[in-house]
Amino acid sequence: MKWLSSAVVAVGLIAQAPVERPQLLGIAHLAVFVSNPGAAKGFYQELLGFEESLAVPATAASPARTFVKINERQWIELIDAATAPTAGEGQLDHVALATADAERMRRYLAGRGVQVPEATAIGPTGDRSFTVIDPDGHRVEFVEYQPDSRTGRAAGAHLPVTRISDRALHVGILVGELARATAFYRDILGFEEIWRGSAANSSTLSWVNMRVPDGTDYLEFMLYGEKPAPDRRGTAHHLCLLVPDAVKAVAALESRPARKAYARTIEVRTGINRKRQVNLFDPDGTRVELMEPNTVDGKPAPPSTLPPPR
Repeated sequence: MKWLSSAVVAVGLIAQAPVERPQLLGIAHLAVFVSNPGAAKGFYQELLGFEESLAVPATAASPARTFVKINERQWIELIDAATAPTAGEGQLDHVALATADAERMRRYLAGRGVQVPEATAIGPTGDRSFTVIDPDGHRVEFVEYQPDSRTGRAAGAHLPVTRISDRALHVGILVGELARATAFYRDILGFEEIWRGSAANSSTLSWVNMRVPDGTDYLEFMLYGEKPAPDRRGTAHHLCLLVPDAVKAVAALESRPARKAYARTIEVRTGINRKRQVNLFDPDGTRVELMEPNTVDGKPAPPSTLPPPR
């Protein structure tokens, strides 16, 4: 029957049609290991002023974790290292990106040759997600928020006025070969480069900022020639929080009782990108950067023209 065979061919062509990439909206969370949950609470909640939105107990297959809420779409995931089967990559466990459709993203990546799991899953928060490995070995989770999930049901809650920031602007990750990382994040995922910079007295490129295709958050590639030891990667694997005024942010931190337990100096500096910033470190060495949105004089910082380290 000619019409039947034609219909079968048509269905086959539809099934093989490339999957269009769904929206990739921004940073969902940064997940880091903490060796002392109580000390981590003192830093993230009592000093930085965030609030725990939910906690997930350990199981045979998964470590205990606490989600500290930044805003309705962004969290910091603190993983109790004592309950984890592996220590991860230094302090970093994974970076999570929010997508409009996790299953379509999974099929899209599969069609572009990326190794993906056989299906998405509903995670411990009740949101749909899956994880892949990027060219540098980082675990990258894609999350589709569900309205009836634990995060969805917490809408409007756990947003105290004590928060030092109400937005994560970027996450920094170590990148060894810029070309390979760019092929994954730009060519496959649709990220766009928005700036590149070099540290003072450096002969090579130090950072490349890559913005998500459907939002304003970005990843900061922390380039290197020789990869830091695992216990020294917390400076590179960092979270950047946006603050309108770095001086006022420092004053707020200095006034808090938890400041007495924080042994480091807290000071404002102007970065190579000409923005005022403050570097803080949690008890395990993960850096949290507070940064203003604009340059000190309103003029954009010129991009570096130096070559990458390799």
